[in-house]
Amino acid sequence: MFKKGLLISLIGVLSIVLVVIFLYFNFNKGQSQENEKSAPVEESEKPDESEEIGEIPEEVPVEMDSLERVKEVFSLAKTGKVPHTPFIAGQTKYEEIQDQWGVPPTIDETTIGNFVVYPDHDVTIGIQDGLAFDIRSDQSELTTIRFEDIKNGLGEPDEVKYFKDKNVNQIILYYLVNSTYQLKWILPKPTKQESNPPVHHISVVTEIQKTPDENEDLSLDEKIGQMIFAGISGTKMNTNMNQLIAKYHVGGIIFNGDNLVNPKQTVTYLKQIKQANEGQIPLFFGVDQEGGRISKLPGGLIDFPTNLEIGKRNDPSLSFEIGTVLGKELNAFGFNVNFAPVLDVNSNPDNPVIGDRSFSSNSKIVSTLGIQTMKGLQSQSIVSAVKHFPGHGDTHVDSHLELPKVNKTLAELESLELIPFRQAVKDGADMVMIGHILVPAIDKTLPSSMSKRMITDILRNKIGFNGVVITDDFFMKAITNDYEIGEAAVQSIKAGSDIIMVAHDYNKVVHVRNTIKKAVENGEISEKRIDESVGRILQLKEKYKLNDLPEKPVNIDGLNQEIERVLSR
Repeated sequence: MFKKGLLISLIGVLSIVLVVIFLYFNFNKGQSQENEKSAPVEESEKPDESEEIGEIPEEVPVEMDSLERVKEVFSLAKTGKVPHTPFIAGQTKYEEIQDQWGVPPTIDETTIGNFVVYPDHDVTIGIQDGLAFDIRSDQSELTTIRFEDIKNGLGEPDEVKYFKDKNVNQIILYYLVNSTYQLKWILPKPTKQESNPPVHHISVVTEIQKTPDENEDLSLDEKIGQMIFAGISGTKMNTNMNQLIAKYHVGGIIFNGDNLVNPKQTVTYLKQIKQANEGQIPLFFGVDQEGGRISKLPGGLIDFPTNLEIGKRNDPSLSFEIGTVLGKELNAFGFNVNFAPVLDVNSNPDNPVIGDRSFSSNSKIVSTLGIQTMKGLQSQSIVSAVKHFPGHGDTHVDSHLELPKVNKTLAELESLELIPFRQAVKDGADMVMIGHILVPAIDKTLPSSMSKRMITDILRNKIGFNGVVITDDFFMKAITNDYEIGEAAVQSIKAGSDIIMVAHDYNKVVHVRNTIKKAVENGEISEKRIDESVGRILQLKEKYKLNDLPEKPVNIDGLNQEIERVLSR
């Protein structure tokens, strides 16, 4: 027992000694390290104060602020891109995307196209006809942008929509970057708890240009028909109207005042035409419903003031509301195209044809109010044909009677007449009407409606318009006094027009159509040139979802209440 107790005591003492030794050495080591930390260093060895407070080292670029990022996104959208993504909406082929990023791990099939998802890049790309048409990005840097940053950087959006399902409640801010691209900002809908939400993702979208061969298996007759906007006679369906649809496949019908007796007759007439056209490409139905003294719709609708009176008020929101109500009027009767607004600058007080149809002699007022009217019409799914390019405001004669002349240089036109049209193209104009105006400084011999220099070189190439170009009525004496109408139409197509309007006389419509067909058959116009125009026309019809569904009876009282509400502002 004694020996066993002694052994236990010795082990205990030894353990205490070992603990003491361990603590001693660790204490000295810690003290040495502490001394090293507190020892003075040379000035050059002192840590950078910016590193001590967490600032970014100089060699790393400083992060841009939210407003700068908003402007960067907008700038890239002008070229069809989103940040840190090499692909271009409307140009990059799906094969190119796969070559660079590989086969997408996820593909979402929708009614508007397939969306290929690349989670490693935080990008989703919509594909139509083998091309990227919608490039979406939810990269983390975008979440630093908030609702107010977008409005502060870009102003009010061109359109606002909302989307809600069981998973999300979102607001979508639409900005028309130019005539080719649209930029969408998608965020959680602002609430009282979060009035300034961060961006969820962005989307840059374009319309894919389609040729008829990609769209429809159209015959040459059907293609040429799409390029004719025909006037009609009478107030009900007749043999000539049936021929225009069944044999000549015209793409659009313009209604004049003598075709429109009352709301019931008008709706019935359009219904009959739609029934006759069933199974073919939906028709454009156009009318001049500018407001003021140029108001063709029947039934006792209250007239809006003239554009000149509206221009004196100079209230963009009023112009938008007027455009919206004009759109509702046209929708109620079954029309889908309005040959309005007038973007001519009223610079000549002796002008016999424009006058109070113009908003102002000030090009800025014409631009602002005209474009808001255009957007109001578009908000009701009405195609707005802005007119009369390059500007009818400084003419001395009426083109219904003879050919007007504008003695201005291109520089002079750009400083006044072209300003509203250039801005309208930038803000999303779908259709531009070319006037019958001779501008000798641009084209010494041909009126604008027949001039390649005016239509292709200036409107398309210089201003950048890639929508549908429609002529003013070729039955006007500005054309028929000096030109054979069929040959003039051929020249207009060669110059770049997409649609020839012949607003009167069935026989003239047929003659123009036959002359165009003959020009294609003899090689004067290539079928490829026809395809370019028809592709633009079909694209516009698809964009506005034209159909041949009949309309309900027109509620004139309801429309007049809308008009009175706007006028009482």
